[in-house]
Amino acid sequence: MYDPTDDNMDILSESSRSAMSDSSLDRFPPRSESSQTSHDWEMRSASPQPSVYSMTSSLRQAAYKQEYGRDLNNYSDVYQLPADEQELRRLDHQHYMFKRAMGKYPPPMDEVLADDPEHPKVVVDLGCGSGGWILDVARDYPHCSAIAIDLVPMQTLNLPPNCRSEVDDINLGLQHYFGAFDVAHARLICTGIRDYAGLVDHISHALRPGGMLQLTEYNFVIHDKHKKRIEIVPHQEGVELTGPWLPRWMSLAQQAIRTRGGEVEAADHLARWVREHGAFEEVQPRQFWFQASPWNKGTDSASKEANEIAKIMRDDLLQFFESGKPLLLGSGIPQDLVDIVEANARKELLDAETPLYILIEDVYARKQRD
Repeated sequence: MYDPTDDNMDILSESSRSAMSDSSLDRFPPRSESSQTSHDWEMRSASPQPSVYSMTSSLRQAAYKQEYGRDLNNYSDVYQLPADEQELRRLDHQHYMFKRAMGKYPPPMDEVLADDPEHPKVVVDLGCGSGGWILDVARDYPHCSAIAIDLVPMQTLNLPPNCRSEVDDINLGLQHYFGAFDVAHARLICTGIRDYAGLVDHISHALRPGGMLQLTEYNFVIHDKHKKRIEIVPHQEGVELTGPWLPRWMSLAQQAIRTRGGEVEAADHLARWVREHGAFEEVQPRQFWFQASPWNKGTDSASKEANEIAKIMRDDLLQFFESGKPLLLGSGIPQDLVDIVEANARKELLDAETPLYILIEDVYARKQRD
């Protein structure tokens, strides 16, 4: 682990320095504390592999707190989704869904991670969640080092020998990683990020020349059958609640994320932030439309596949209602309102009669070569 008190700017190339227009380095708080890693915690097992550790009771007490019946991270007041086994299972199924619909990796992945004994490759997953993506990378590219960063340590005890888990709050900045990575990946982390554009800037410095960035986000907006945004008027006391209900639940989630300080609209700006940054080239934005439930009545192969993926999405959303309760209730949204909206949204998804879409925004790009 790098010492965050070092003058990390010395490792930046001149081209990286020149690309730092409107640098966000001063937008992060001074980094006085080091991130906790699998090498720092007193949680290492008897295994000679330093990336394998035991989830001791002392570690769990330090890393987790319980709210509304779920285990949440104990380090960030911004990210308030659970980090327990139930949530990790949801994220594993979500990872499978994304692979099926979006493909495993962006096209440049093999080129970027081509084996080069003189320059070993390093990949990082920022906000790794259950670790599905970074574990795939570690297994598919065994010659690379794979680093999983999150607010709590990865739960799996069967990490590949080239993979390690680090506990860190990336809201504090990435100064201690500058020049360290060939690939940086982040998926659905906007709920816990205060300054997403600043994070993009820090990632640009953490990447080596020619390295690849991939960001995937969702803005908690639901679209109708014509793929038009469904606008929800905030609920007012004494006014009858009406559907569609999934958009209304997502509007409550938006409200809660903003209250906590997360940047819920990040998905709407990803491509622009990367394209206009100055350090990136070959910027490729992509959009992926997911049905919220298997409402498609078509009988062709494409409709059937869309419905199969939609079944996974529906299950994900149904579980997300539970995962989102600490976020919503902890942000001051009344429980009776949450319960009514959730019950109706569940019925709406299970009935699968209302055509609703979810738009996932994705962008990948290469850091400019020297």
